[in-house]
Amino acid sequence: MADDRQWSRRSLLRGAAVVTGAAATAPLLGGAATALADNGDADALFKAGKFEQAGRAYEEILKTDPKNVHAARRRGYVGLLSNRFPDAERYLKVAIELAPADKDANRFLADCYIRQDKLALSAPHWQAAGDEGAAKLCAAFRGEPYQFHGDIAQVRFLQMDPQPLVEGVSINGGPPKRFTFYTGAPSLSVSATVAKEAGLSPVASSKIDYLNGKVWRHVGVLESFKLGGIELRNLPVSWMEWESGGDVTTENDGMIGTWVFYHFLTTFDYAGRQLILRRRTPETAGRARAAALRAGAEPLPLWLAREHMVHSRGSIAGSGPRVVAVPIGGGSEPAAVAHGDTAEQLRIRTDYDRPIETFAHSHPAVTYPCYPKEIRLGNAVANDIYCNTNPQSLLAPLGFDVPATFFHSFYKPYNVTLDFTDMNLYIARGPAT
Repeated sequence: MADDRQWSRRSLLRGAAVVTGAAATAPLLGGAATALADNGDADALFKAGKFEQAGRAYEEILKTDPKNVHAARRRGYVGLLSNRFPDAERYLKVAIELAPADKDANRFLADCYIRQDKLALSAPHWQAAGDEGAAKLCAAFRGEPYQFHGDIAQVRFLQMDPQPLVEGVSINGGPPKRFTFYTGAPSLSVSATVAKEAGLSPVASSKIDYLNGKVWRHVGVLESFKLGGIELRNLPVSWMEWESGGDVTTENDGMIGTWVFYHFLTTFDYAGRQLILRRRTPETAGRARAAALRAGAEPLPLWLAREHMVHSRGSIAGSGPRVVAVPIGGGSEPAAVAHGDTAEQLRIRTDYDRPIETFAHSHPAVTYPCYPKEIRLGNAVANDIYCNTNPQSLLAPLGFDVPATFFHSFYKPYNVTLDFTDMNLYIARGPAT
């Protein structure tokens, strides 16, 4: 959400754009950087995804240099990645006191407040970060955001491909609609038609690039979102329309993004073809952990970067444990995308004779089929599976290396649970129990 344009490119990903959505792209660590990490260099540790060690290293820097803005910002970012809000707030406020115009520190603190449903508090920090649209949206809220009613929603997939769809979403009390879902997108989004039917009014609008054209993107406040036995009230919503006022897509009526999912204990039960949302409590988190352990699923770390981008620890082609992006939902034939020079460094078999002309974040991109011997997320493994490599992946401002992103088709034999209480990810073969 650095600006309206960047946010919008991540908000509604369709078709081939999802295939190459390189949310966080960076090559593997070189020998020199690895040596620095091994020697306790704070930035190298962070770049290598060793966040706990990096956090301690930044704390040591601040003991001797308490006015080090970079160390304070990064230490706050470490806390934010794991939803440790007191830590994040403490250090990000220090960074902002030292450098009030620091856009990254303000953006991180705005995100920290949004995750705690303190949208009004986030507004001035979005303003300071240069994001007028986000500032106006968050300032528009009155009363408690994300008011919660019900305990569980368990809904079947209408289809799996080209993108999973669930039925039964009601917007502002309207008739049931077909929604897809994607953790590569932040807020809930609806089609222009649904927005009109629901009587939505934008609090901010901007014209942005989308594939080969330009569209209007609007953000506003939604009164009610219902799915199964759950209702959320007073939450952010976005919608896009062509300049003519028509729908940008007719494949679905909207998309459920990460901002909705992190209010729940969320299970994407691909193998059982269902989406399960449960009220987030220590008890539901404990039951999910016990069920995952019975199914042989080890708890994996869960990190949330840049408002909505889900990461965990996995590997590609023998890379060893690395931070990998794990957007769930959307649609993608390749099981993963190897970013930058990852495929070349790991000697992954790549078919450069068959380039794929597609889009990444609404911009033209060229990817190539590749076939890593193995991609792995915990005990979930795929061998010699069809993937893509995007050698021209742009570096996202995450600060840490992400050699690969795992996509929709990788998850099909499994169920995946995101526990935003204890910040764990569980992936187990077969339907959820």
